[in-house]
Amino acid sequence: MSASTTPSSRPAVTEREAREVAEAAREQHWRKPSFAKELFLGRFRLDLIHPHPLPEDEAAQRGEEFLAKLRDFVETKVDGALIEREARIPDDVIDGLKELGAFGMKIDTKYGGLGLGQVYYNRALTLAGSASPAIGVLLSAHQSIGVPQPLKLFGTQEQRERFLPRCARTDISAFLLTEPDVGSDPARLATTAIPDGDDYVLDGVKLWTTNGVVADLLVVMARVPRSEGHRGGITAFVVETNAPGVTVENRNAFMGLRGIENGVTRFHQVRVPAANRVGEEGQGLKIALTTLNTGRLSLPASCVAAGKWCLKIAREWSAAREQWGKPVAHHEAVGSKISFIAATTFALEAVTDLASQMADEDRNDIRIEGALAKLYASETAWTMADELVQIRGGRGFETAESLRARGERGVPAEQLLRDLRINRIFEGSTEIMHLLIAREAVDAHLSVAGDLIDPEKSLGDKARAGANAGVFYAKWLPKLVAGPGQLPASYGEFKHEVDLSGHLRYVERTARKLARSTFYAMSRWQGRMESKQGFLGRIVDIGAELFAMSASCVRAELLRSQGDRGREAYQLADVFCRQSRIRVEELFTRLWTNTDDLDRKVVKGVLSGTYEWLEQGIVDPSGDGPWIADATPGPSQRENVHRPIR
Repeated sequence: MSASTTPSSRPAVTEREAREVAEAAREQHWRKPSFAKELFLGRFRLDLIHPHPLPEDEAAQRGEEFLAKLRDFVETKVDGALIEREARIPDDVIDGLKELGAFGMKIDTKYGGLGLGQVYYNRALTLAGSASPAIGVLLSAHQSIGVPQPLKLFGTQEQRERFLPRCARTDISAFLLTEPDVGSDPARLATTAIPDGDDYVLDGVKLWTTNGVVADLLVVMARVPRSEGHRGGITAFVVETNAPGVTVENRNAFMGLRGIENGVTRFHQVRVPAANRVGEEGQGLKIALTTLNTGRLSLPASCVAAGKWCLKIAREWSAAREQWGKPVAHHEAVGSKISFIAATTFALEAVTDLASQMADEDRNDIRIEGALAKLYASETAWTMADELVQIRGGRGFETAESLRARGERGVPAEQLLRDLRINRIFEGSTEIMHLLIAREAVDAHLSVAGDLIDPEKSLGDKARAGANAGVFYAKWLPKLVAGPGQLPASYGEFKHEVDLSGHLRYVERTARKLARSTFYAMSRWQGRMESKQGFLGRIVDIGAELFAMSASCVRAELLRSQGDRGREAYQLADVFCRQSRIRVEELFTRLWTNTDDLDRKVVKGVLSGTYEWLEQGIVDPSGDGPWIADATPGPSQRENVHRPIR
């Protein structure tokens, strides 16, 4: 097969069909309030997050007891440098985590799990991930998107009783959606599940199966063809990795997270009992997206760990290292970086804890909050790690092993940068998250005016949509003119030695400005709005900053009310909000002053070869081979590298 050829079994999908598949998988209705959704509509619903929700006493006690055990384990049994050096988590460490119950943190106690909520689950991931990011990924891939979470949300009672006790103590699970030629466009999914009596027969290849090399149980997304008695569509199955026809063909290696067990898995004529189907046929993508609503919150937990470690190293190093007669921390160029790391770490923890507690309470729809947390944490954590490398100078670029070899403290700053880079791609790339969040943010507009901008709708449909839109906007637009953010006394409960009330007034005013900007853009571009990805990304980034500012202020007030470092928390929240406001104003400027149109012209020139002369004067060190590996179904021609840990 040539580099440009794709397997013939791959479904041919138009752009519109791909959007329809993604749209059908969305949760269509908002049954519960959403702080972030309201924020994008210009309504600052502080009452939804303040006073800051807290875990119940029993849940907190259970969580703290487990954290104490986990801390002792990772401090005494985990050697992060060894995992990095050997690119593998030792089996005895994994066995120890199983004995500790770490694989069953989120599984109900009646199935042998620990029954922790999202708050303490994330704190455990923060702790474990600080010892070794690979361990954090192992645990989160197993519980956040692996078998336990889909079964918790969509499984039958019989499935939960069969599989959850295994996942809680002995078995490792993985989630298999991505394919060699399918990333964020699942409409082109090629793995098939053909009904055959009481079974389905799976054929296909899955790529980047985190935990797949060592997994005992898999959640596999496959396409069921429509036939008599079968509605068909992308469907989820629980598959035993030791089933005949399952082959782990490769253990993949990456620039970071070297200890993760990520592979390529081939299915050839794999028989899966219909009893192992999760949900109904055609519900697979909905199951995946719903699982990710809370599953994405595990990633911010690892970013919180990174921020805390960056702050610790920056503090210790910058106090010890002297240049021009004083510690480098006292030089403004370095000090501003330390301030950014401290303030941003506070904000990341505020966002993660708030979104996690909202998930535990289940009073709010957190699909946007979870996505914003993932997006914001992955981007800011990368920036913090980059700043730490800069603060460390040449030592930041040097490996920890090299530092130790020549007698200095082995600080793995460069490893952190490598490990964090994937977070901007994992579980929805930054670009996809921008589009996903933007779609949810404008849902209210599309629900009343969507037919107006749909070129395939009839004139009658457009007329009805126009009438509905007129009623909606007649009520909504006037509310964007004025609000509490213009009243000097608003949010006075946040005014103490340090005054945070002004920041909340800014959030309220800016939320209305954001909503007005979105409305103006929809009026201006109408059906072309979906192609304005640069604009939509900036809209989402503004919303993310406003969410982080809100979470930071609410967390600071919680800590003050508890007498727990309240003054310092207020200081950090104040600095973060001031830094955030500068970023927000820049983003607003770039909404309308940018090079988006020129960029599109340059891209056309690049792809047509207009600028190919610019590539001259180099050699390309890339190897030969197709851009995308052949994933034609069939028997495996490679050795099975599946390595169950027992």
